Amino acid sequence: CLRQTWPPPSTTSAADAVSELREALNAYPQEGQEDGKVDGGGYAIVSDTLDSSGSIALEYRSSGKGTFAKLFNGGKAFVDDLLIESNGSAFEFRSSSRVGDSDFGVNGKRLIYIAGLLKEKGWRGVGL
Repeated sequence: CLRQTWPPPSTTSAADAVSELREALNAYPQEGQEDGKVDGGGYAIVSDTLDSSGSIALEYRSSGKGTFAKLFNGGKAFVDDLLIESNGSAFEFRSSSRVGDSDFGVNGKRLIYIAGLLKEKGWRGVGL
């Protein structure tokens, strides 16, 4: 499980921060990264209450085609969760695997990708 806190620029309104966050999340490639080796099964928004209670949950899937999926998961895709919650002045990101002790660096790669998109908009924090 990776946890990071990312604040938007202090001049960004709460509504604009939510909009920028959604834009970054939706810009993540559905085909994944590294030719599908990272999140090759795409992702889905499971719940989005950013406008009311300040959280969004996403589900990311591996392609299920890799050696680890075949050996350790019966050829099924691995599923990871990304939960993002507002704490008032920043957003808390938690990316974790549902199965196993190791994610082979996938959660970190996912957060680095999203962080790069937010950094372009002036966000800062761990991983940015």
